[in-house]
Amino acid sequence: MHEEPASAPEPVPVVRAVDGGTARLLPDLDRARAWLLTVDDAPQSYVDLDEPRHLEFEYVRRLAHVIDCAADEGTPLTVWHLGGGALTLPRYVAATRPGSAQHVVEADGALLALVAERLPIPDDSGITVHGADARRWLEAAPDGAADLLIADVFGGSTIPAHLTSVEYARQAARVLGADGIYAVNLADGAPFGFLRSQLATLAAVFPELALIAEPSVLRGRRFGNTVLAASRRPLDTAALARRAAADAFPARVEHGAALRRRAGRAAPVRDSGAVPSPRPPDGAFSV
Repeated sequence: MHEEPASAPEPVPVVRAVDGGTARLLPDLDRARAWLLTVDDAPQSYVDLDEPRHLEFEYVRRLAHVIDCAADEGTPLTVWHLGGGALTLPRYVAATRPGSAQHVVEADGALLALVAERLPIPDDSGITVHGADARRWLEAAPDGAADLLIADVFGGSTIPAHLTSVEYARQAARVLGADGIYAVNLADGAPFGFLRSQLATLAAVFPELALIAEPSVLRGRRFGNTVLAASRRPLDTAALARRAAADAFPARVEHGAALRRRAGRAAPVRDSGAVPSPRPPDGAFSV
């Protein structure tokens, strides 16, 4: 009697207590080896192990646009990631810029262990993961060591206060080369007190800024993510705008005078007065 070979077991959700709360890895039934990572029901990462170029979250796509426009296509870069999650962007860089050297800093050791167990990275990926506080690790890093510094750090649903100040931004600038780019994922809503303060803070350190966000967020119609890029050299805002406009949910790029008007009279944030980013309203980012 001929027997059919046994089929692979269906992927099932994984629930694990981590330092930041309750983490869940949820399989995407439409993609064979794709997973959504949530912490306390807030989406943190989406990873397709078979296609690391696939970026599900719009704000992650916008961070990727900054990476894509940082150098010629395929050129290896030294990229540091503050905040790890499921390592979505490090996997993307490894796929699109082979030979890149990447360091990922994530304070949640239990989350790192879960990702290493369930969503391991290839041994030859060029990605090194560090269990450490982002700012402390940055302060101990050498000058001019990175081409790109990507910050996507959330303690629960807010950005920790010590990653929002001028003193922190100076450390970010110090570890970047002269042409280096800092890119950060921010979250805010009208009247944009936090976003304005971050514009003023980064402008006190970097002469060139560009903001990428959906028009509905920029108009204050809803709370949402914005990506802010900063550098000592001019950013390719035209290329960023083309990529952002071509997304499934098109975004706009603001820079120059428009961005200065958006910052208004906001003052740079110092360590002594730093506060976390605002907590999202209920349902803003939940699954």
